[in-house]
Amino acid sequence: MSKQYDFSGWATKHDIQCSDQRIITKDAFKHNDGITVPLVWNHRRNEMENIIGNAVLEHREEGVYAYGKFNQTQQGMNAKELVKEGDITSLSIYANRLQQQGDYVCHGEIREVSLVLAGANPEAHIDFVMEHSDSDEVNELFYYSNIDLEHSDGVDKDPKEDPKEDPKEDETISDVVDSMNDKQKNVMYALIADAANKKNNDNPKGDEDMKHNLFDGQNGGTNALEHAEKMQEVLRDAKRCGSLKESALQHGITDIEFLFPEARTLSNTPDFIQRDQGWVGKVMKGLHKIPFSRVKTVHADITADEARALGYIKGNLKKEEVFTLLKRTTEPQTVYEKQKLHRDDVIDITDMDIVAWLKLEMRMMLEEEIARAVLIGDGRLSSSDDKIQEDKIRPICKDADLYTVKSVIDLSGAAEYDAVDHAKKFISNSLRARKNYKGSGSPSLYTTEDMLTEMLLLEDTMGRRLYNDENALATTLRVKEIITVPVMEGMTKDVSGATHYVDGIIVNLADYGIGADKGGAVNMFDDFDIDYNTQKYLIETRCSGAITKPFSAISVESKRP
Repeated sequence: MSKQYDFSGWATKHDIQCSDQRIITKDAFKHNDGITVPLVWNHRRNEMENIIGNAVLEHREEGVYAYGKFNQTQQGMNAKELVKEGDITSLSIYANRLQQQGDYVCHGEIREVSLVLAGANPEAHIDFVMEHSDSDEVNELFYYSNIDLEHSDGVDKDPKEDPKEDPKEDETISDVVDSMNDKQKNVMYALIADAANKKNNDNPKGDEDMKHNLFDGQNGGTNALEHAEKMQEVLRDAKRCGSLKESALQHGITDIEFLFPEARTLSNTPDFIQRDQGWVGKVMKGLHKIPFSRVKTVHADITADEARALGYIKGNLKKEEVFTLLKRTTEPQTVYEKQKLHRDDVIDITDMDIVAWLKLEMRMMLEEEIARAVLIGDGRLSSSDDKIQEDKIRPICKDADLYTVKSVIDLSGAAEYDAVDHAKKFISNSLRARKNYKGSGSPSLYTTEDMLTEMLLLEDTMGRRLYNDENALATTLRVKEIITVPVMEGMTKDVSGATHYVDGIIVNLADYGIGADKGGAVNMFDDFDIDYNTQKYLIETRCSGAITKPFSAISVESKRP
């Protein structure tokens, strides 16, 4: 059979997981054996010039095999040459009326075979190319393998969207009509003609007189002409009426919106409305990981005069050095995120992997909560059952003075809050506090977007900016980088009855230990509730967290009017 065609290859193979996670089962397309379908370039079947030939399908034990023949159009000849030279080697199918069980496609109708650049099924590819001669003998054979497949998973929609076909805001009525395919236009013409006939004849039977199939395209020249004339009348009146809908209503057409193309989502998964998450990854990456959850730190304070070395005079008593040992222990706490989905919803939602999307959201929220607890605490009341206890994961800004140096900016004496003065004092206080910093290496500054903006807007007496960018400001503050933390906005803490705003934290997170025992690291659990047909998901970790090195962080705080 191959001598009658320009090439042949596997359109699709069964029992192989494609990149869209679907698996085509054996005999899913067995009933398509022997049919001829269009050969299309890259699934762009809405444009006639992209029909480059046809393909005959053959059902085999391994899947569906296709024999392709190019037409004599310029596009067909171009495609033929690309296949001959091996530039295009991938095949793809578009099928609709799919019947699925989970990710398994059990039945469907193949509507086209496409030449594509890359795709989903790893076994769909051209494995034979023929070069015809005068004697119709095979002169050259080309073999290809390990080629990706891209097949459509849409139902009655174009799986490939051409950017130039996107609707524009200034789209006219004629543009909308031109964007319809033949099937939609036939429906529109038939509805218009039928409405006009009912209006003129006052026929009480209505639709019973419409015996023809709207999709057959064999209504006769008279009806087709009447449809076109009626549509032109609607379009002319649309300008006077102000809208196509009002014009259609005057001509007896209701529910005209049914004829317009359906709205399309911009992505397969909903976008998250969320806070900036960039700081979360930097916090989690910077933390020092400890392989156990109960962390005890012991420090010897040798800064007192009693710990100093002493001079000796002959005959005198030698004195012992005296210093203080300091110790604290941090116990772990469980932090979790829980969700559930009804199993019917999991099965019915076929346009996306709802479970994977939900697990991604749960992981993001868990990491954000741990990062927040490390820097400033979770913000919940101490009486709340959901609070992450501050003696389990110790917030840096609230830690003891032995570990976090406090630098307080007193603005309470001013009549009103001055953001410029605040920014200047933030810089000066941060620099002065650095003499007490004993942390590892170069620290980073975690602050709010408002504080960063006010510092960058500072000007000299000539009106010139003091800092051209964040790098220049970071150099002045003697920090490695400046990281903005959205959850720090408006963060306050109570200090001896006074309210302190947390303006910034200077720390190298390598000095903050986050500990978890074996099995206490982040784990995801699935469970099925058979009584309520509900799939439940839990992500949790059991860990502790604390600064492990004295004077390794600086909390810059302010008292405001």
